[in-house]
Amino acid sequence: MESVNPATGETLETYEEHTDAEVDEALDAATAAFEEWSDESFAHRRTLLTEVADLLRDRVDEYAELMVAEMGKPISQARAEVEKCATGCDYYAEHAEEHLADEVIGTEADAHTLVSYEPLGPVLSVMPWNFPFWQMFRFAAPNLAAGNVSLLKHASNVPGCAVAIEELFRDAGFPEGALQSLLVGSDEVDDVIEDERIRAVTLTGSVGAGRSVGETAGAELKPSVLELGGSDPFVVLEDAPIDRTVRSAVYGRCQNNGESCIAAKRFVVVDDVYEEFLDRLVEGMEGLTIGDPTDEGTELGPMAQEGLMDGLHEQVEATADAGATVHVGGEPMDREGNYYPPTVLSEIPDGSPADDEELFGPVASVWRVDDEAEAIERANDTQFGLGASVWTGDPERGERVAREFEAGCCFVNEIVKSDPRLPFGGVKHSGYGRELSRHGIREFVNRKTVWVQHGDSPTGLDSLSE
Repeated sequence: MESVNPATGETLETYEEHTDAEVDEALDAATAAFEEWSDESFAHRRTLLTEVADLLRDRVDEYAELMVAEMGKPISQARAEVEKCATGCDYYAEHAEEHLADEVIGTEADAHTLVSYEPLGPVLSVMPWNFPFWQMFRFAAPNLAAGNVSLLKHASNVPGCAVAIEELFRDAGFPEGALQSLLVGSDEVDDVIEDERIRAVTLTGSVGAGRSVGETAGAELKPSVLELGGSDPFVVLEDAPIDRTVRSAVYGRCQNNGESCIAAKRFVVVDDVYEEFLDRLVEGMEGLTIGDPTDEGTELGPMAQEGLMDGLHEQVEATADAGATVHVGGEPMDREGNYYPPTVLSEIPDGSPADDEELFGPVASVWRVDDEAEAIERANDTQFGLGASVWTGDPERGERVAREFEAGCCFVNEIVKSDPRLPFGGVKHSGYGRELSRHGIREFVNRKTVWVQHGDSPTGLDSLSE
């Protein structure tokens, strides 16, 4: 596996893939670690998660620079990602015990009945490159807090991040084998899922990868969580606060170099403000500072891989050839590295790539609609359902519109984002299951019914057994 700097094309380091024997050893180590870790108290788990958070903050520059080198995000955003990981650890250190406390259910007068939440075992986590720390931490923090252990199969272009995450948890005092990185290719994933020592699997990635993992997990009767793609609508109503809306549109589209599942991608604008919004969106996209992601002033860096840039450009070209208007950008930049410029498309033809595919890069697609009703219809006219936002001067109206969106995460006058206090996930082709909050920590636990009968049950022998 090669770690390649997307800003320069330089090979940073080469890593040897794990052999089948090494993967087998890792599975044994995970099984042994689970026996130890699942018996630890919440207080002990809290202490170690807090230590992870402290180490993240101590090493923020080290980890941020590693992310920048391997996948190209601007350095300021990389630091923010590390800080967010620390916040996620803090949240579960504080709240895991209450989220997993026994839930007493009132049933019979002479019975004590409850639901307990118990860890399942080793969980395989298949993670992408675009948020190489956060997307692992939003899974790892709750699941380690719950008593599970994990094997991380990270994206093959960020092996340095994968190794660093494993070392971080070891340095914090977690048992050997509690979190291990598997340096293997995607073709090894099915074999690991099928292994009886793996009890569940989570994936963040493409729809195709999700289908494959979901199929294998289903065949093995193992629970899975899939966080897949998104083509999030950004709906602008006629009473939207235009200055803040445009600023948020530019940032929401181009954060993380535009390589984010929850980035605003489809801008649906009511006719009354369409021309003004479009002009100012183009102006804002043109004004972004493009450059070396290690520079503090850079707002847009290179795409993570040349193939990703080429694929995005093919989508833009096909959309333009179908009749769309390109207002700015639309061609790879003539410079070293995988740089694609901020691009704005309008008059998007039905059936073109920008209409029915996810454009994973700094490309904004803009639609004109007559009114609120058509805006909602257009927003929902997609195979995806991860996030959505609506922009209006009337918060109550915004909430009403947000409730009409077919998406898992809906925001009013705010870009779509994840927060440890709230569940995160999608519907339709954006996947299923939830991460974060009390909902996320309960995805990979056994929700066990416990019925303790005191004395004779007057109805037990006469009731149905199922």
